[in-house]
Amino acid sequence: MEQYKKEFIDFMVASQVLKFGSFTLKSGRQSPFFMNAGAYITGAQLKKLGEYYAKAVHDNFGDDIDVFFGPAYKGIPLAVTTAIAYSELYGKEVKYCCDRKEEKDHGADKGAILGYKIQDGDKVVIIEDVTTSGKSIEEVYPKIKALETTEGGIKILGEIVSLDRQERAPDSEKSALQVIAQNYGFKTAAIVSMADVMEALYTNGDKSVITDEIKTKLDEYYAQWGAK
Repeated sequence: MEQYKKEFIDFMVASQVLKFGSFTLKSGRQSPFFMNAGAYITGAQLKKLGEYYAKAVHDNFGDDIDVFFGPAYKGIPLAVTTAIAYSELYGKEVKYCCDRKEEKDHGADKGAILGYKIQDGDKVVIIEDVTTSGKSIEEVYPKIKALETTEGGIKILGEIVSLDRQERAPDSEKSALQVIAQNYGFKTAAIVSMADVMEALYTNGDKSVITDEIKTKLDEYYAQWGAK
């Protein structure tokens, strides 16, 4: 496992973004872990977060990128901080773009888009925190494609999240990221997966965060809900 992935896992735990215990998810599932990217609240945390995203984007998508698109609301700071970090780490200027939940009907920047307006010829990477159902892409994809003036003019390279939960999406045996890749035909990636987390914190860790008891609950959860 790359060093930055190990550091990111420790960073999530230290920031109280990734927690272990017993949690009820929006889907109704009882999960032994929970991830909340809204817990990144300081400038130092956001700076580090952008660096981890930038490194993972670089590893998965290379340098031929024009735009980072961050779906509202949590994706907005993610796209911004990743663009800043990408510039600092790799010397490449990538623009940021986000959508608005409510279209603005006045001013020079009126419309449904915040930041750079994507146009034909642009190559786009979508940046999200985490996805368990893949539903958000159903809103995001048509908003990006609506900015095209010719069919296929905008190329979506893929989507990246911070954590791949590796559990089944609703009505599927596959994970949400696998479903998105299958349905939309672009690459999906994550900074780390739950398999990486268990390797770092349990298999090769001191078992202070993922204890034997929590590991048993994780194994039971993935036996029931794990993606195939």
